[in-house]
Amino acid sequence: MSGAGPKTRPKVPEGKSQFLTTTQKEIVEGAFHVGYTTTWEPFQKEVKYSTPKRP
Repeated sequence: MSGAGPKTRPKVPEGKSQFLTTTQKEIVEGAFHVGYTTTWEPFQKEVKYSTPKRP
């Protein structure tokens, strides 16, 4: 089994795609797993709504 030594985890490089970035979180004492942070880039444009002109 694992010893009582310090917790280590291999450093994972930052993952990048067109609209998504994934980074590894820091080790938290007492946590079961490290986890990852996912950041989405906006890929839709918001256009201000204007009422259509009347016929």
